[in-house]
Amino acid sequence: MTTPTPTLELILRHYKNFNARATRDATLAYWRHVEGGGRMFWAVAGAMSSAQLGISLAPAIRAGLIHGLSVTGANLEESLFRLVAHHGYEDFPDYRYFRKEDDQKILDARMRRVTDTSIPEDEAFRAVEKFIVPMWKRAAKEGQRRFWHEYFYELIQAVGPELHEGKPEECWLLAAAKAKLPIVVPGHEDSTFGNIFASHVKHGDVPAGIVKSGIEYMADFYDRYQELSTGKGVGFFQIGGGIAGDFPICVVPSIKYDLEEPVKPWAYFCQISDSTTSYGSYSGATPNEKITWDKLTPETPMYVVESDATIVVPLMLSALLEAKEHPSEANALIQKHA
Repeated sequence: MTTPTPTLELILRHYKNFNARATRDATLAYWRHVEGGGRMFWAVAGAMSSAQLGISLAPAIRAGLIHGLSVTGANLEESLFRLVAHHGYEDFPDYRYFRKEDDQKILDARMRRVTDTSIPEDEAFRAVEKFIVPMWKRAAKEGQRRFWHEYFYELIQAVGPELHEGKPEECWLLAAAKAKLPIVVPGHEDSTFGNIFASHVKHGDVPAGIVKSGIEYMADFYDRYQELSTGKGVGFFQIGGGIAGDFPICVVPSIKYDLEEPVKPWAYFCQISDSTTSYGSYSGATPNEKITWDKLTPETPMYVVESDATIVVPLMLSALLEAKEHPSEANALIQKHA
């Protein structure tokens, strides 16, 4: 008989030790948390949108497995690029053997390589530019100030189906916009459209103030965190490191020490990263280090999977989606393998 939870069964049966065990334990703790009414906040670094992680993220958002996001400006815009310019992407599976001259040819073809794939400049950057620059100019004319993601939330929903090259059901940005997920985009200036926006500010086309600052993101996130952490609390699921992870996780100690207000600690922590622990590295820092910053507590369930998120996350989310759709079967299977 075909099982309704094949990925979950694979994880429970085969993932016994090392990174496999960490993956299994993190998946089961994630399920227990959301099944019990808890929420989960994701921090997404790296080039996950270019790697098409939206195939996994979008259905997880729709299923109520992801309740908030912190993403780099690159991941935000590249989810949109994949929707409108998917056919223009080109893959380079032999990129490890490229010479400098090979990459120069990619540049000459107006492509921008991201490891083994590439973003087409004209179909992505320039096509989106035609939509978003008028939005900035309209905001300037009307005296509006908005968060960076709010422009993209409006844009992704305004792009008509006739412009879709990728599958809309695999676009995490579209799923997040429709769900009105709380989102922060720390360091959004460090992205292609952050640079494009800066050029329009330099030319005097728009004032920089039409985009709310990172400080305003944090000030707003105080309230968003308190909302998310009601009830069973909110967990923290981190892909990679850097500002996408460090910015939102700091909200707990900042509320506690800077606002001097009561705050619940993060209820779960999992990081998927292939970064090694080194001197001063945030990406490779162990969760215990975060205890010293009061970001996590000794009681926080903590998991680290030292692997490639493009391999691990689809497995975890596939198992979680199965459990969400078939909770009785999933729980019986978990009990069987306990």
